Amino acid sequence: MSEKTKKIIIANGEAIEVNLPCTIEEFLLNNNFLPRNVVIEHNGDAVAPSEFKNRILKEGDRLEIVKIVAGG
Repeated sequence: MSEKTKKIIIANGEAIEVNLPCTIEEFLLNNNFLPRNVVIEHNGDAVAPSEFKNRILKEGDRLEIVKIVAGG
């Protein structure tokens, strides 16, 4: 198993220090987002929720995270 190290990614325009490597799902859970309640763009590409557990983040990656809110 590879060693995790602190690296910077950009989430919603903000530099965030995270332990990498990690998946999008791990990142979301570690930052208090429920994976089923967000839409993700990773380096400009939309990511299907089924891919959150497989997509690995790397240093310098960019995420756009939009919370889905129900209501009228």
